[in-house]
Amino acid sequence: MTLPFTKMHGIGNDFVVIDARQTPFPIDTSRLTAMADRHTGVGFDQLLTLEPAQRTDCAYRYGIWNADGSSAGQCGNGARCVAAWLHRAGAIEAGRQVRLESPAGAVGVCVLDDGVVAIDMGEPDFTPASVPFDAPNQAASYALDVAGETLTIGVVSMGNPHALMEVTDLAAPHIDQLGPRVTRHPRFAEQCNVGFAQVIDASHVKLRVHERGAGWTRACGTGACAAAAVLRLRDRVDERVHVQLPGGELIIAWPGPGHRLWMTGPASFVFEGQWLDD
Repeated sequence: MTLPFTKMHGIGNDFVVIDARQTPFPIDTSRLTAMADRHTGVGFDQLLTLEPAQRTDCAYRYGIWNADGSSAGQCGNGARCVAAWLHRAGAIEAGRQVRLESPAGAVGVCVLDDGVVAIDMGEPDFTPASVPFDAPNQAASYALDVAGETLTIGVVSMGNPHALMEVTDLAAPHIDQLGPRVTRHPRFAEQCNVGFAQVIDASHVKLRVHERGAGWTRACGTGACAAAAVLRLRDRVDERVHVQLPGGELIIAWPGPGHRLWMTGPASFVFEGQWLDD
């Protein structure tokens, strides 16, 4: 049997997109991990399934599956790719905001010019229980003991769990070890995505993200949103900030608590293919 798919990426965060609007796509961990392998498969950070909406206020639904076969609640770069795919298929119009159903809830999307897509990512949730993170009270920062070192982190949910740590040098070697350790820290009950942010000025941030289920990625849309939100809460950045990741740049706009956060960036098509099932 063959399975048609589309390979896409959002500033280097890469995806396999499966059209399951008519025919359901059965989730099988061994199949996902085989496809995700970058040497013997297609290779991807996440697999995205396009499905009929379950909510009446949404046009379509999308599922998110990590390279290790686990599910994810939200993916900003993936949401942009879903919107671009649906636009190319004639399912949604450019310049018109529509709602898509993600595993974490409804999101607004709008396809702009030249492959750029804007996503309404909702309001960041800083309560520890939403992450979930083991802390008695909500705070702008928390002390986290990792391998004998005390780190200062912020935590936030963007529909998935995030930790953020400010650094002065993203090239520092110990960051490579800290990423996996923070991701798997026992105070994060469901693990977390961890971002390392270097603030250049009030409107520019450089960022690296280690994702649960995928490892170090070229880009992480929800990670960029989380970084901007945590830094904005601390008055470290303006309400509109350019976040530079290894794969490219995203623009995050968030006035602050009580407002919804918008992310804008490109979505790119790479190739169409057919996966051969044994």
